[in-house]
Amino acid sequence: MTQQYGYYHSIETFGTVDGRGIRYVLFLGGCSLGCKFCHNPDTWVRGDKTITVEAVMADIKKYRRYYEASGGGITLSGGEPLLQPDFAAAVFKRCREQKVHTTLDTAGNYPAGHLDKVLPYTDAVLFSIKAVDPVKHHWLTGADNTRILANLQKVSAAMPVTVRYVVIPGITNSREDIHALAGLIKTLPGQAVVELLPYHTFGRKKWAELGKPYLLEGIPDAVPQDVARVQALLKEQDIDVLYETMAG
Repeated sequence: MTQQYGYYHSIETFGTVDGRGIRYVLFLGGCSLGCKFCHNPDTWVRGDKTITVEAVMADIKKYRRYYEASGGGITLSGGEPLLQPDFAAAVFKRCREQKVHTTLDTAGNYPAGHLDKVLPYTDAVLFSIKAVDPVKHHWLTGADNTRILANLQKVSAAMPVTVRYVVIPGITNSREDIHALAGLIKTLPGQAVVELLPYHTFGRKKWAELGKPYLLEGIPDAVPQDVARVQALLKEQDIDVLYETMAG
């Protein structure tokens, strides 16, 4: 039988910010967005590095005692992992069979059918919303957010979801932006919590290495006060909020 393989960018065997506990994070290659604030623009292309499902499972086995002790598992991230839905589903199916906790880290920009392949084997979802306003979303990412919002509804109907939102000073943190985000959360059919991620410029070097101009030049990193203000605005709207330390 032919082994199934996926295109990947990198692997982190001791991830602590991409889901609960300590996690094996497989960053798949390729992305359908072009976020101006992306700190990993080198993941946008699929590249030529490949890995099989068997290789992923063998790698996880080496560290499994750490994942189990912390309540962790595997996270598929990117890029956008659901641009490779068959591979993602195959990995998660094997993990489900071996009782390894699975988390999908996604930005939602793909046909809804991709979700149908992966959600049956998914234990948790981190869903990134770049902006709710469609004009601002297109400016930030180069893409429409209609199917992203539809896919968020689909995920929420299937399981609790963590909505990730990057706080970018002067761009995504106005009262109007946050009220729109709160309004979106209130439309979801299931349980949701917002995870706030402060914008940072750590990826500027990668943009330079790729010969690309950094598109948010002059925008300062978000400071704790910026995130606290957004947190307060969401809590005014009775939205549950988490506060992380990194943005992506």
